[in-house]
Amino acid sequence: MPVSDTRSTAMWREVLELSEVGPGQNVLLLTSANSNPLLIDAAGRAAAALGATVSRLDIEPNWDLFEVGSDPTVVSGQSPIDRNPMALAAMKAADLVVDFVFLLFTPGQKEVLASGTRILLAYDAPEVLARIVPTREDRRRVLAAKAAYAAGSTMRVTSPAGTDLHARIGQYPITAEYGFVDEPGRWDHWPSGFVARLTDDETAHGRVVLAPGDIILPFKSYVQTAIALTIEAGFITRIEGGLDADFLRSYLDGFRDPNAYGVSHLGWGLQPRARWTSLGLYDKHPTIGMEARAFYGNFLFSTGPSGKHRTPAHLDIPMRGCSFYVDGAPMVVDGDVIPEDQRVAGATAQ
Repeated sequence: MPVSDTRSTAMWREVLELSEVGPGQNVLLLTSANSNPLLIDAAGRAAAALGATVSRLDIEPNWDLFEVGSDPTVVSGQSPIDRNPMALAAMKAADLVVDFVFLLFTPGQKEVLASGTRILLAYDAPEVLARIVPTREDRRRVLAAKAAYAAGSTMRVTSPAGTDLHARIGQYPITAEYGFVDEPGRWDHWPSGFVARLTDDETAHGRVVLAPGDIILPFKSYVQTAIALTIEAGFITRIEGGLDADFLRSYLDGFRDPNAYGVSHLGWGLQPRARWTSLGLYDKHPTIGMEARAFYGNFLFSTGPSGKHRTPAHLDIPMRGCSFYVDGAPMVVDGDVIPEDQRVAGATAQ
């Protein structure tokens, strides 16, 4: 059933309160042709009810030659604000920008965050957002996972399907997403709940086997036939399997960029309210599958941009039933979160 206007405004109020919105705060709603008007209206009502000054900035949508389909994650690292000084100035003047456009890993976004402005990205179906309203407890567990990841220098991932991936870590910072922005210059994404980081340059090696039921984003589809990826010096060097493997190989070849085959960030999901099955039950257009990236106990494998290699191609692939180790200590075993300070009582892998 659709989320009512009353419920939608209430859930936005919860998230904006967690994001330190109140009297005297300036909130900017960043919108474009791809933005969901239901989310825009609810966020504006909630921010105004909290006493904030609310403005809206509508910008021209971005388009790239390599874009296929309607998912905004197809092309990474560029956005319509990057060469728009008026938009950048307006965003820097805000305390909080609510992003309904989808800015990610872009120069303009980094510039705005460096000014101290907080940015909260919300780009999913209202029904998904309502089910995964973040909490302070989510924040605590995600930060515990971040600390455990930060303490390590090596990582390893295995799975019954044949995954055995090794890499060194520590060269690059950790992304820790818990769904709200409570510090100056913080970026986050609602819905969320995971940690991830880039491996040290060209150290990832081994094998990743995508099993039936794993999810490839932005395809927004479940793997039907196993895909075996051979990884050497931080890059995928072979893609083996049936139709799913052929489709994946053809998609990456379409970028005509060897860096499209790089290993990007790796991490694990910590959100017990996210559902592995959700992507099969919603229309594909209004979602980017963020719920899939966050479901409890998944191994989030990604390809594309890395520390020193740039590319517009980026895949996020949440995998089930894997085991994730940091310096040999288990973070996830067979899809279940292990450290007590990261666990949720009664939660199980989806």
